Amino acid sequence: MSIENNPLVKQSPHKYGAVSFNEIKQEHFIPALEYAIKDAERILDEVKNNTETPTFENTALKMETCSELMGTIAHTYFNLMSAESDNDFKELAQQISPKLSAFSNNIHLDSKLFEKVKHLYENMDTENLNAEQKRLVSESYKGFTLNGALLNDEDKEKVRKIDEELSKLSPKFSQNTLNATNKYTYFTEDKSELSGIPEMVVAQAAETAQKKDKKSGWMFTLQMPSYIPVMQYAENRKLRETMSREFGKISYGGEFDNQDIIKKIVTLRYEKAQILGFDDHADYTLQKRMAGKTDIVMNFLNRLYDVYYPSAQNELDEMRELARKDGVEEMQSWDSAYYSEKLKMQKYDFDQEELRPYFKTENVIEGIFKVAQLMYGLNFKETKDIPIYHEEVRVFEVHEENGDFLSLFYVDLHPRETKNGGAWMTSWRQQGLHNGKVERPLISIVCNLTPSTEEKPSLLTFREVETIFHEFGHALHGMLSKVTYASLASPDVYWDFVELPSQIMENWLGEKETLSLFAKHYETGEIIPDDLIEKIKKSQSFNAGIMGLRQLSFGMLDMAWHTGNPSGVKDVAKFEDEAIEKTCLLPKIEGSTISCQLGHIFGGGYSAGYYSYKWAEALDADAFEYFKENGIFNTVIADSFRKNILEKGNTEPPMNMYVKFRGKEPDPDALLRRDNLI
Repeated sequence: MSIENNPLVKQSPHKYGAVSFNEIKQEHFIPALEYAIKDAERILDEVKNNTETPTFENTALKMETCSELMGTIAHTYFNLMSAESDNDFKELAQQISPKLSAFSNNIHLDSKLFEKVKHLYENMDTENLNAEQKRLVSESYKGFTLNGALLNDEDKEKVRKIDEELSKLSPKFSQNTLNATNKYTYFTEDKSELSGIPEMVVAQAAETAQKKDKKSGWMFTLQMPSYIPVMQYAENRKLRETMSREFGKISYGGEFDNQDIIKKIVTLRYEKAQILGFDDHADYTLQKRMAGKTDIVMNFLNRLYDVYYPSAQNELDEMRELARKDGVEEMQSWDSAYYSEKLKMQKYDFDQEELRPYFKTENVIEGIFKVAQLMYGLNFKETKDIPIYHEEVRVFEVHEENGDFLSLFYVDLHPRETKNGGAWMTSWRQQGLHNGKVERPLISIVCNLTPSTEEKPSLLTFREVETIFHEFGHALHGMLSKVTYASLASPDVYWDFVELPSQIMENWLGEKETLSLFAKHYETGEIIPDDLIEKIKKSQSFNAGIMGLRQLSFGMLDMAWHTGNPSGVKDVAKFEDEAIEKTCLLPKIEGSTISCQLGHIFGGGYSAGYYSYKWAEALDADAFEYFKENGIFNTVIADSFRKNILEKGNTEPPMNMYVKFRGKEPDPDALLRRDNLI
């Protein structure tokens, strides 16, 4: 096949430039990427060899746009790798990631290119640049300095080698985690073992067993829609213990062990930070975060810890009391979710499973669309004309109130063995300049939520609906982006600001005005009754201490791995235990770790940034107070949130954008008020 006919290279024939999933094959990626890199290098050579004075057009703009095709190919590969791929496809990352890393370093470590950008940066005020162009130049200059442009040749070579090695390790970490998750199943033909587990989960387990060629019986997996209900509802304590122990062992030892990968990753990150003149990886990473410094992050986490820990202890004492009535003298980790559900039932007469019939997946999707219509005037229309990468994916055209096209929106909600665990939003194409024209984005959300069974449609738990609202918040950030340059587009903003648009959306789910839009019984069509809504509202801050402490443990573990010199770490589990000891309320499960499956920091972009979930929660609690004071569907405030935050991408410092929206800096105690902890 000639390169011009490669579906990753040729212009998409589909509406809105949608990705040609119907044509793309695994063998297309390497030739397409190599072609795109050569083309980008040709343009960069033109920039370097241009003898004219550097200008925005002949330097910044060319550097911004030279890698458009390469970026599209990379987005397509890594999105498919996460959402729909086998091990052969995943192995391609070992070739693709180093090529991308080398290209990035060839730019940032090139002294000629840096001199051009430096000249432009130092003379910005003499050029007639608008605010966004100045931001692009500033971010480009900062990117060079943070990636080694000021180093000597020997140190530049060290950075190259480190980045190349890191580029292979993160995909391998994710691949190991998925393989380890898929490897374990629990099979039983004894129905008595299933006591307490919700009917829908049992039906799903029966179907899973059939798919695995079992003539009868039930099979549970470590994928969330199977694992979590077992931990919450199984009266069989031995089953909970078995599943909990297996979950804790994911990628800790065995065929898909991640321990050496973790030690290599953190050591290389530290070495790179040191070469670049920073104390450690956290110090380096926080240069492009709202928090700015390690001390600020740790003070923030410790401030929350001082409130969460005593509250969590009190909550656990209540659960222990319940457990003792069942003859459980010493509560263990596999008892926590189970007695949490029992306690919630006792306190609020509220069982999460009561809500499932009102949360049919299709209705929830309609619900998020109605919220977006009420807030921002958006219209969503399903289309069958766009290629998809798996039959379960649905695609929607998104239009403004006036009919203008805004985005394509891909929705992929249920688990597969070919899909990574968790939930995320991504883009197949960022909003911004492409081929000389400002294009609208192609946005996607990917989740692992309860699938349908032969008897029932997909009925979600409240937490799963919350996940959809969360990821839809990210999606709105991407869809509503309104910038010129794709590298500044939403949601590519500072990492501790990126969760604000997602987490704020979760707040709408707790409100009657929102639930009455879409939460209707899948059989009768009855709108969710007021007494159930009241139970949801009353239970919103239930076990807020325990939940908050869990998030803090991840944040503190992340910071422990990325502050100081990690080269002396010999035992991953021992290091982890010491890092989060003060957040642990129950005995540790021997032979388990969090680190070995913590994809956010070792397989994703959250290293020295996991704290940002709580940081952004403080922002979203403050922002939602503003909506609550004036009406949750107040279009004036929604428009301000859209114009000052969602549309702006990384064109301004985040705090400036927040203050323009809110009229003041956020109140950090808003989060603790919402959790009823102060």
